[in-house]
Amino acid sequence: MKSDIMSAIQQICEEKNISYEAVLETIEAALAAAYRKDFGTKNMNVKVEYNPENGDTRVYDVKTVVEDISEEELEKAAELRFKEKEGEEIDEEIKKFNPKTEIMLSEAKELKKSAKIGEEIITELEVPEGYGRMAAQTAKQVIIQRIREAERDTIFNEFKDKENTIVSGIVQRREGRVVLIDLGQAVGVLIPEGQIEGENYYPGRRIKVFVSKVELTARGPEIVVSRSHPEIVRELFRTEVPEINNGSVEIKNIAREAGYRTKIAVSSKQDNIDPVGSCVGQRGSRVQTIINELEGEKVDIIEWSDDPEKFITNALSPAKVNSLDIDEENKTAVAHVKLDQYSLAIGRAGQNVRLAAKLTGWKIDVEGGDDQKLTKDAETADGGEKPAKETEKEGDSQVKEKKKIVKEVKKEEEEKTVDKKEEKKIKKTKKQEEKK
Repeated sequence: MKSDIMSAIQQICEEKNISYEAVLETIEAALAAAYRKDFGTKNMNVKVEYNPENGDTRVYDVKTVVEDISEEELEKAAELRFKEKEGEEIDEEIKKFNPKTEIMLSEAKELKKSAKIGEEIITELEVPEGYGRMAAQTAKQVIIQRIREAERDTIFNEFKDKENTIVSGIVQRREGRVVLIDLGQAVGVLIPEGQIEGENYYPGRRIKVFVSKVELTARGPEIVVSRSHPEIVRELFRTEVPEINNGSVEIKNIAREAGYRTKIAVSSKQDNIDPVGSCVGQRGSRVQTIINELEGEKVDIIEWSDDPEKFITNALSPAKVNSLDIDEENKTAVAHVKLDQYSLAIGRAGQNVRLAAKLTGWKIDVEGGDDQKLTKDAETADGGEKPAKETEKEGDSQVKEKKKIVKEVKKEEEEKTVDKKEEKKIKKTKKQEEKK
């Protein structure tokens, strides 16, 4: 039949997800501290063996045998340590002897004739009658504290293994600008930098977050999670696309502006597998699941290539590139597109070309063609040229079209800036009203 203490230990193990051995070690350490305080001396290295089945306790003083040190050497060592504390430089080596954990060879041989240096001398100590009651009172707080520490270590080790992966959680509450996410045994901290602009983190919402950092602090494990980290996209694709999970398809690079758009470059390790098609899925089912998880964020899947010209051309999609001028030494490229593709290549507020540059690692400029090129485009199908006046008129109209598109892009950027300013003003007004 199990004792009450053993049943309590097993209950703690189940509730706190701590090993039985860890709880037993904690109890023995607490009982040793209680014995040392009430019945022992400062030079005792107390170890306790506790049997939870019958409640028996055995107490020992454990010391390691070291070579003899004379009284003069001990006094000299104490003097040198004092000088060292005062800031004086000490050339001589200070001999160290800890009477709590060590015993000199001559003293050890009095207890055990065959004692050798490095051996442990274990002396069993008497257990007084009042030890059980007094030990329980002293050990209670120590046991609670140690169990908390063991619980913290368990949580820390569990989530340290999950670092740089995604986990599911439930939004718990807001504390200022920080959002707390319930991860089961622990609470994740979603800091402002890890939040997606405009995303609603209402209590009870189930979301997936990226574990970006796990640290052990004085208050326990701190788990920092993110929704805006580019790697969350990689992990979502790993979950949804079996070819990425088994290594047949590889995500080479990711460029992301959280909440707006993401571009990923993928390549296949097998000739019979289409990397882009694998990620998109049948009728876009795979990528749509990821887009839904990211609250409608656009995801462009690009085929990676070791040919810079091809890779940059792919990265600028959905815009079609006519030609590309590359400077490999400075890693710069100029993409020439038709005027009707110019705004598409640049993207809203320059987002498409900016993400393409991040994805490829090249500095990319986009040009909608010049007068000379426009004139060449105006050539007739049979190889002849149109009249000069007609060509000039068509060229002028297309240049005007280009200028119009540039103005529209700039206007969109200005509107976005104004919208952000208005949004900040509204937030500021709300905060002032809440304070009132």
